[in-house]
Amino acid sequence: MSTTHKIRLKKGDNVMMLVGSEKGKSGKIIATHPKTNMVTVEGLNVKKKHQKPSQAHPQGGIIELTKPILVNKVGIVEPTSKKPTRVAYELKKDGSKVRVYANTRKEIK
Repeated sequence: MSTTHKIRLKKGDNVMMLVGSEKGKSGKIIATHPKTNMVTVEGLNVKKKHQKPSQAHPQGGIIELTKPILVNKVGIVEPTSKKPTRVAYELKKDGSKVRVYANTRKEIK
């Protein structure tokens, strides 16, 4: 049974790794994967893959791929403090829902 997860992070958000060997490193989100609850972050979780020669890569060799990371292992960077935080939602007076930083309650642009 495949469920679609509600990911509060969006493409283009600046996030920071919270755990692992790349803890403290940050980058922009390239893609979100709601079915697997993962995000792909530019420059993080880069793995090497041995590629056999094919039509697409006639030379073959070792290529570097950016692999997806679980969404709970990254946090959005709050611009004033430069620290990672979670994403919350608030309702405006006109009834629209906006994303805000959980610790400062400032709106995410």
